[in-house]
Parts: sequence; structure tokens; C-alpha cells
Amino acid sequence: MRVVIAPDKFKGSLSAPEVASHLEAGLRAAAASRGYPIDVLCIPVADGGEGTVDAAVGAGFERRIVTVSGSTGQPVPAAFAVRGAEAVIEMAAASGLDQLPGGIRDPLGATSRGTGELIRAALDAGCRRIILAIGGSACTDGGSGLLRAIGARFLGADAADLAEGGAALVGLQHIDLSGLDSRLSETSILLASDVDNPLLGERGAARVFGAQKGASPTDIVVLEAALSRFVVVLTDAGGLAADAENAPGAGAAGGVGYAALAVLGATRRPGIDIVLELTDFENQLAGADLVITGEGSLDHQSLAGKTPVGVARAASRAGIPVVAVCGRTTLNQDELQRAGFHEVYSLTDLESDPAVSMSKAGPLLERIGHRIGWRHASGETEPRHAAATSVTG
Repeated sequence: MRVVIAPDKFKGSLSAPEVASHLEAGLRAAAASRGYPIDVLCIPVADGGEGTVDAAVGAGFERRIVTVSGSTGQPVPAAFAVRGAEAVIEMAAASGLDQLPGGIRDPLGATSRGTGELIRAALDAGCRRIILAIGGSACTDGGSGLLRAIGARFLGADAADLAEGGAALVGLQHIDLSGLDSRLSETSILLASDVDNPLLGERGAARVFGAQKGASPTDIVVLEAALSRFVVVLTDAGGLAADAENAPGAGAAGGVGYAALAVLGATRRPGIDIVLELTDFENQLAGADLVITGEGSLDHQSLAGKTPVGVARAASRAGIPVVAVCGRTTLNQDELQRAGFHEVYSLTDLESDPAVSMSKAGPLLERIGHRIGWRHASGETEPRHAAATSVTG
């Protein structure tokens, strides 16, 4: 039996490579107990947020570590991935919520500067095609910090540089783009993001995503005004893409999508599609009998194009059955079947206490892997293991 394991992370518990490793251990244990051969290929994947660099490294990219500015200015080590002239950058590694000192959020002052410093590091490494995965950000600065890191200046009424962060943009008077790194003119940038929100308005960066970054209702009003001011001044400064603030994805990552689209000429695609291409996923499916995918929470957000659904679609095109593994699921059987899953296994089937299921996710995944291996190799159901939710009847 040949099995391809292609999960995303279980957020708060295990990285995607760790999830795959535990499932593989369970599958191999089942094969050994029954005496049948098994071939397992692990392809950790991601949807354009945290874990995208891990997925690239698993696909043969080289991991590199540099020290950059964190969301609140503190130095942080951040990884990016390089293969030839191509780089994969993960915004969360530099400007993410997980990088905040003590987890204390700074909705008005958090900056995307570190992400721009990662872009500069990729340019220094000779990369001229950059995949920018922009999930998990801690800032709502419109990408102004990113642009500063690659040479732009943001000036106030006294022609002095503004402070970092989104709120400071309320006082923006002029943007000087003349110092932008010249290497950007020969560099293509691809945004990996599922977010299709515009920059401003009811569906914009501040109003939809501000609260999860710590913004109060008053903060959100300030940030909306600041981003609006940014658009006016950038338009006057000669941003490259007209009307970019209304483009799908402009509101992603607190407006980093806007900066990339308006100034850097970036294009946007769903993150899972980009990652599956990076990993050559469809060709890796050749000869597979089963695909296992999953993520921590399999819910309605998953149906919008998150990792498990993207993997299931690719496997379905190849005619390969798909099993999903998750920490928990809120989807009913009809929704799971429409998403392309033949079976679903949840950690909550084995451990109802969420804290325990998260802390013991590794051993629980091994038990589920054993169950999947037993079931699909023999057609039997092993007693006293997690019961799979059959979604195909």
C-alpha cells in the first residue's frame, strides 16, 4: 500500500512535519502488526500562512535564518527558504502574532518592517521570484513597514519620518518611493493568500481583522482613517497599480496585500494552490492508494480553500480516496463528503478534553494512523480505536 500524507499544522500543538511523522509512525506500526508492505510519502503543506516555509523546505528549498525586526521592533530570528532564484517568505515568521513579546498585542504600533527585511534578504541571496505568504500577521499598517524596509520613506508634516505602525499613518503627508530597492524592478512577487478582502470599508483590513490583533472599537476607527490616508498619499506619490485598495486581497495581513499590489506589482493566488505546486503534489500522487490530509480544526473556514480541501481536490482529480485527520470538526457528513473526504478522524474521538487532546496530539495521531493503516490495508475495523466518521456511507 502506498500512502501520501499531506497535512497542515495543528495550530498550538504540532507543525505539519510533526503531524505527518506521527501519522506515519502509526501507519507503519499497523503494517508491521499485519505483515504487509507499506510505502509512505510525507509532504507537509500549508495554505499560505504559518508552515509555508516548512512546506518549501520539504520540497527541496534551503532554509535560511536571518535576524529581522519583530512586530514591535524587537529583533527576532526568522526563516525563509531559497531554491535557485526563488524564495519563499512567511510573514508570520517576522511580523506574526506569535512573535509578539509576551503575546502582548500592539494594534496601533505593530509593524510589517521585518517582512520587508526578509524580502531584502531574499534579494541579497540572488532571488528574483519571491512567494510571500502573508497569513498570521500582527499588524494593520498597510504594509508601510514592509515598504520602509526596502527603501520607501513615510513623512509627516515636518518632513520627518513617521513612527512605525498603522496609527501613525493618520499624520502621513508624503511618501518617497525614490529609494526603493532597484532590484525589485526585476523581481516578481506572488502573494500566497486566501483572503480576498479590500483594504477599506466594512470588509476591510481594520474592521474585519483588527480585533483579532488586539484593536478596540476606537482603535479600529483610527486604523481605518490611517489606511484611508495612506491610500490618498500613495496615489499622489505614484503607486503603480491604480485602485489597488479595492483589489481582492488588498486587506490581507493588515494591508500588506495592498502595499504589495499597489507598489510592488504583486499578483495574488490561493496559498494552497501555490504550495501544492511548490511540492509538485499532483505528480507525487502517482501510484498512491490513499491520501491523508488534515489540520487542527476542520470547519467552515476549511471549506473556503484551506489545506485539507485543496489536497482533497487534487487527490480526487487523480481518483485517490482521501482521509482527513483533525483535532476537531464542526462539519456535518454532507459537508465533509462534498469537500471530498471519504473518512474523517478527530482527536476528540479519542480524548474529549481539548487541553489534553492538544498536549497529547502526537500519541493520539499515532493511534489514528494505526487505525487508518489497519482499516485500509485489510478492510477490517480494529476494535477499541477511534471510530472513523464515514462520509461515503
